[in-house]
Amino acid sequence: MNNSPRQPFHKDLLACLRFFSRLDLPAERGREGLAEFAEALRALPLAGAIIGGFGAFALLGARALGLPHLPAAVIAIGALVMVTGALHEDGLADLADGFGGGATREKKLEIMRDSRIGAYGALALALTLLLRVSATAALAERGLFICACALVGAGAVSRAAGLAPLLLSAPARAEGAGAA
Repeated sequence: MNNSPRQPFHKDLLACLRFFSRLDLPAERGREGLAEFAEALRALPLAGAIIGGFGAFALLGARALGLPHLPAAVIAIGALVMVTGALHEDGLADLADGFGGGATREKKLEIMRDSRIGAYGALALALTLLLRVSATAALAERGLFICACALVGAGAVSRAAGLAPLLLSAPARAEGAGAA
């Protein structure tokens, strides 16, 4: 960590939102990218909650229009995928393809760098989207407010918990996001 003064919290929040979403948010010149994000981690749970709020808002809006729970859940998960630019889905597909098709560490990393999706990646995406949609619909059937809060809370907790592997293990590549 450097000795420069800490930037205001709202700038950290904007940095985290820029990193984890496709939201068009202003950035200071010379502070974009991984270095800015690495210094802004204190705002990560709030940024995740805001991102989860997009899914909650979509769910509530779909139900207010009279859609049943299942289509409303599809719209909610679709909103989350859209706001994040499918960042997590892309990473999951790469991981599934790499570990499904690579026998050695080097081969796994090579497969993960390939932008094409393979069978393991496609299946991982399909299964996790089905799981997310069905869990959201089931929770919405129990209570719409509870489900909306769960989407917001999951956004916050998942972004914060996502740092654990970065803190507990060595990065796979010296030039990747984990190394930053």
